[in-house]
Amino acid sequence: MTRAFPHPTRLLAALLLSLAALLPAAARAQALAADPIDRIIAVVEDDVILKSELDQAVRNIVAQFQGRTDLPPRDVLERQVLDRLVLLQLQLQAARRSGIRVTDAELDQVILRIAQQNGATVDQLRQQLESQGLSLAEYRDSLRDELLAQRLRQRVVQSRVAVSDTEIDILLASESLQRGQVQVGHILVAVPDGATPEQVQLAQDKVEGIRKVIGEGMDFSAAAIRYSDAPNALEGGILEWRGFDEVPRLFAETLQVMQVGEVSQPLRGPGGFHLVKLVDKRDGGQQTATEYKGRAILVRVNELVGDEEARRRIDAARERILAGEDFADVARDVSEDTLTRDRGGDLGWFKAMVYGTAVGEQVLALGDGELSQPFRSEAGWHLLLREASREQDITEEVLRNNAREMIARRKSEEEWERFLRETRAEAYVDIRLSSSAGAG
Repeated sequence: MTRAFPHPTRLLAALLLSLAALLPAAARAQALAADPIDRIIAVVEDDVILKSELDQAVRNIVAQFQGRTDLPPRDVLERQVLDRLVLLQLQLQAARRSGIRVTDAELDQVILRIAQQNGATVDQLRQQLESQGLSLAEYRDSLRDELLAQRLRQRVVQSRVAVSDTEIDILLASESLQRGQVQVGHILVAVPDGATPEQVQLAQDKVEGIRKVIGEGMDFSAAAIRYSDAPNALEGGILEWRGFDEVPRLFAETLQVMQVGEVSQPLRGPGGFHLVKLVDKRDGGQQTATEYKGRAILVRVNELVGDEEARRRIDAARERILAGEDFADVARDVSEDTLTRDRGGDLGWFKAMVYGTAVGEQVLALGDGELSQPFRSEAGWHLLLREASREQDITEEVLRNNAREMIARRKSEEEWERFLRETRAEAYVDIRLSSSAGAG
């Protein structure tokens, strides 16, 4: 039985449905030379996009949505896909200018993980790809492009986004802060930078028309596929579950007063007009975590003390404790953990895995008051005494961490969208597709 290998792309899943749709520049040149009918349909700075590439990407999308009637007309679909191909090329060019690289060794590891996740070997993955008309070399090229785009986003976000404690305090103190999570549908009608009043009015008329047909019974996801300019349009515009205050700030207040299934009025943002639908929501209850109190002894393995000698010393320490000596006294005498030795090995209250997997597995296996057998970690040989355990309310801690992540994610999305708009506006893009217009 053959296994279908899903493409690993998350960032550009709809666009990169087939890795064959994105060939490196050399392969494009070869294709153009070999096929005199092929032609350039977009110039993106110093790169080109061929009609054959666009056709392949469109065929992939049509195949994915086979049997559905909500795909936009061919000319609109071509425009959507070409816009994304252009945006991807601009990201790759920006990544390379920034010195971002993906090594062959890294690609080897990614391909190995993809094969393993699908219960196959790399050779089996290669055979499956070839059965679909795609070589492993082309697969590697597309993976490289994906990783370059992802790393560019990480670099842009890291350089532009910071979250302060004050911002977290303000969010947590806000009466508008909603607990729980939402799943949101999104439709964007884009407005270009520097748009004329006529272009703005045309976009506003379009978004109001989209809302009208949804109100008349058209499925929101179908409308997103057909009309939206957002990157996730071809996935029906559905965003993953996220905290109420993790969604873009433009949507937050509107979503808080909406009912499940409701579609918003058009919202004007920097990139155009938006419609959002509250697909579903779920509450977040009290958060608890088990904490443990314990003491530990460590005998390090190093150049002076070998593994056998360290094990002998930890065995001797355990015998002293079993003979009646206080664990804390033995720890002060034997332990080489400078952070806890003077406290008699006291670890305080801690979550199971905070000191690493080796300690975590032991503390979970012990009962309160139990002494472990000697066990090994990368640092050396250990003894652990689990003294007590408790359930701790960590709701506020979780809320604070979630607030930090919400703010960071919101800012990240806003900054990334701003970066893409700036990059597109500043780039030389000449669209030569007959159903599209002009130079960008």
